[in-house]
Formats: sequence, C-alpha cells, structure tokens
Amino acid sequence: MIFLDTSVIIESFTGSQRLLPSLRRTIQRGERLALSSIVLYEWLRGPRFPEEINLQEHAFPEDSILPFGPGEAAVAAMIYRTVKRPRGREADLAIAACAIHHEAPLWTLNRADFRDIPGLVLFEA
Repeated sequence: MIFLDTSVIIESFTGSQRLLPSLRRTIQRGERLALSSIVLYEWLRGPRFPEEINLQEHAFPEDSILPFGPGEAAVAAMIYRTVKRPRGREADLAIAACAIHHEAPLWTLNRADFRDIPGLVLFEA
C-alpha cells in the first residue's frame, strides 16, 4: 500500500493531470493506493471543478477512504512532539502519521515538508 499526499491528488486530477499516467502505471504494477480522510479534506477544501471531484471519486470512492482514527492520532501527536517547528504543519504531520501507522510509504511532491519525520518512508515514483 502507498499513501498519497494531497499534492499527488492535485497533480493527478486537476489542470494538465501530469501525474495521472504515473498513478495509472503504479496501479497497473499491482500497488494499492490509499487516501486518508485528512488528504480528502485538504483536496475538497480547495476550489474544485465537478469533473475533478468525479475523477477523484471514481479513483477513490468514499468507502475506500481510510479514516484518521485513534491510532493515527497517537502517531501524529508523537510526531508533533518530536519534530522541530511543528506548528502550522498539523495536516502534513497527520498525513505522515497515517502512512506510518499503516506501515506504508507516502507519495508526495513536497518531499522537503516530510523529510524530518521519524519513521516515515517516502515513495520513489
């Protein structure tokens, strides 16, 4: 399983959809892609066109979204107490916590935002 960061969803389903071919190739290789409720929240709060929402819902139906539950919350709190300058990064820390909790790599385009998070593995596309 590979957790997706919001940056990957945005670059896959909006504008030129430049990452959509990579997303499709990754799925064709047999990888399972996961979306957390935190990423869904970040995605939905942005300005989205109906066709973009439809693409996302087709690829990641509501019943496939993984919740941010107590296990993920505990990991996120530990990360918050561990990293330098956690304020303002709460969503990124929660996204990282989901990947760590599920022992999965995180696919992001913003690698610098996640480099200092202990135990997080970043996916190499």
